Amino acid sequence: MPPDETDVRLRERLVAGDDDALAEAYDRWANLIHVLAARITDDAAAAEDITQDVFVRLWQAPEAYDPERGALRTWLCMLARSRALDWTRRREARARYHAVATATGAVVPDQPDVDDAVIWRTETKVVREAVQALPDLQREAVQLAYYHGHTYRQVARELNIPEGTAKSRLRLALSNIADRLAAEGILER
Repeated sequence: MPPDETDVRLRERLVAGDDDALAEAYDRWANLIHVLAARITDDAAAAEDITQDVFVRLWQAPEAYDPERGALRTWLCMLARSRALDWTRRREARARYHAVATATGAVVPDQPDVDDAVIWRTETKVVREAVQALPDLQREAVQLAYYHGHTYRQVARELNIPEGTAKSRLRLALSNIADRLAAEGILER
């Protein structure tokens, strides 16, 4: 089966660093990714984090997606599924660890995998700070799109602005967030 031309063009735009391509991919598949992650993890916060992680991965390494091997939608779902299963395994391992430690009377630290927990918390904190540091108009758009799962059209309706303005605000916000994450050494630009 030949590759989907839409996916091929979207990948080319992502590789070229086109912020609109990321917004387009997000609008098309963020809800699907979030629902998939939530179904596997049964945890809304984890699903949000996984959705964010999947699109950060797409932005950071769009060349990792090969249109010859399948649709972009499928590749994003595979990333989300993998991350959700990893998250679920870590949660189950923590639960087993706590159960064994409790049964043996051992002291149980808050997180058995301290390094991962520290990295996760630090990155989450930096992202939240980057969002909070955005200008008000950009932050409103990001919160609606990324925290509440709205498409750019829904963001435009909610904020009573033209769709092009909503896209522009989201694009600028993502660029500002990426700049901040790059400055923190979390993201390469």
